[in-house]
Amino acid sequence: ATVNRELAVLSHLLNKALEWRWLKAMPAKIRRFREGPGRIVYLTKEQCVRLEAAAAQDQNENVHAFILVGLRTGMRHAEILSIKREHIDLERRVIWIPKAKAGAREQPITADLANRLAQRLAMLPPGCPWLFPSPGSLAGNAHTIRKAFRRSVVRAGLDPDQITPHTLRHTVVTHLLQAGVDLPTVQRISGHKTLVMVARYAHQSGAHIQAAMSQLDARLRKAEQGGQKEAS
Repeated sequence: ATVNRELAVLSHLLNKALEWRWLKAMPAKIRRFREGPGRIVYLTKEQCVRLEAAAAQDQNENVHAFILVGLRTGMRHAEILSIKREHIDLERRVIWIPKAKAGAREQPITADLANRLAQRLAMLPPGCPWLFPSPGSLAGNAHTIRKAFRRSVVRAGLDPDQITPHTLRHTVVTHLLQAGVDLPTVQRISGHKTLVMVARYAHQSGAHIQAAMSQLDARLRKAEQGGQKEAS
């Protein structure tokens, strides 16, 4: 993956050189390596609590709300920061995402998040259209929160090289599947374009896998015991 990122930069530079007429022709065709699916990093429930508590202590007031939304919706980094007041329907408990990656959609939210959003909206300056305002932004909203997020990760005692804003999305999908939610419903919540994209999370190991195997073991043992009784 790292090599492919570097090749992508090189390809971009060569294309710019052609555009600016510094080169007459592309000197070589850059082929990227095929990448595997990679390991999906997600937070445990205990780590989620630690991260939220750490973010609440940060000087950036947006980062705590960002993490609250991320861990309760699975929305993407840019989708969260682009939320406007008019996009939030507290009564129906949905957030409208006009520019979602897989097309415009409604994002369902929990009752707890709806209450928290109501509190945040009440605290925003009158007339502020953004949920995550930024005075230094021409558009008026924050476009990134990576620095504050990284500080919060470190404060929570987690690895900032492993835990990124996108980890929140991985966490939501993984926890939903671990809770036994079916793939189509998870897809509806997460906004993934295909079921295949959701299914790649289903292989995650953990306590829920062992619990499922224990249930299988119990069923087989019960069947064996029943067979022994009939034989006797």
